[in-house]
Amino acid sequence: MREVDPGLQAHLSTGATSMARAWIVERADGTVMGFTDHDRPLTIDGVICEPGTGMDATAVESTTGLAVDNSQAAGALSSAGITELDIERGLFDSATITVWQVNWAEPTQRILSFRGTLGEIRRSGGAFEAELRGLAEALNRPVGRVYMRRCDCIAGDARCGFNPDAEGFYADAEVDFFVGRKSIEVLGLADYEPEWFLNGPVKWLSGANKDADGLIRVDRLDGSARIFELWEETKLPIQRGDTIRLYAGCDRTAEMCAAKFDNFLNFRGFPHIPGEDWSVAYPVRGTRMDGESRET
Repeated sequence: MREVDPGLQAHLSTGATSMARAWIVERADGTVMGFTDHDRPLTIDGVICEPGTGMDATAVESTTGLAVDNSQAAGALSSAGITELDIERGLFDSATITVWQVNWAEPTQRILSFRGTLGEIRRSGGAFEAELRGLAEALNRPVGRVYMRRCDCIAGDARCGFNPDAEGFYADAEVDFFVGRKSIEVLGLADYEPEWFLNGPVKWLSGANKDADGLIRVDRLDGSARIFELWEETKLPIQRGDTIRLYAGCDRTAEMCAAKFDNFLNFRGFPHIPGEDWSVAYPVRGTRMDGESRET
């Protein structure tokens, strides 16, 4: 149960209120932005919530227990508020949002009505619509490990333990040709083994997508050129001359972990786990099925 400030409760009890809504958004890069549906700026916890941004929101549906509180926020894309470019760059992905009901005549009188994160953001026609996800949303995410033959690490992360910046395991290159936002061609990498970068990470070092990451889906040689296709399109258009850093790829098998990276001690898969065909097998004359290890 929410506690209501006595001053705000007294104001609400009059029957003639001066209430407005305010939203405070904090992006992953630390930028804090404030919005309000009032016609004048409101200051909440030192954050100036600007009017005229066109931001609005539906009512927040709150429930007891572990159910997720959901809502939506909508507004206009403008240079003074949320821009389409910022959304394209992913700056608002999973940004935290706090929604207040505020007495605009006395902004210290307010009540918290929602706290959560921004989910899917859709935009069209100069406007956007964002999904608001409550704190209980985190309880819907699967946790723990998945037991499978292949490793469940991302190459080069803390669990993998391999240094992706080791000599010979990364290369910098310039985009010489591109098709759309997924296919690029570079020169100067023909000496690397075929598919050396397949399934490897790529980091954009310059251009509109600077600091963005991706993953290589296709790696093939075409004479002196090397052609890469990404799993997902880049947020912003690619330009000739953009520089990228490519890392050696891993198919997450035990064989590649040992042979290519010499990192089998950190392999996080279970290469000898029985498959479905073994788990549903039945006794057959002449076949040893005594429960011993399959490797003996």
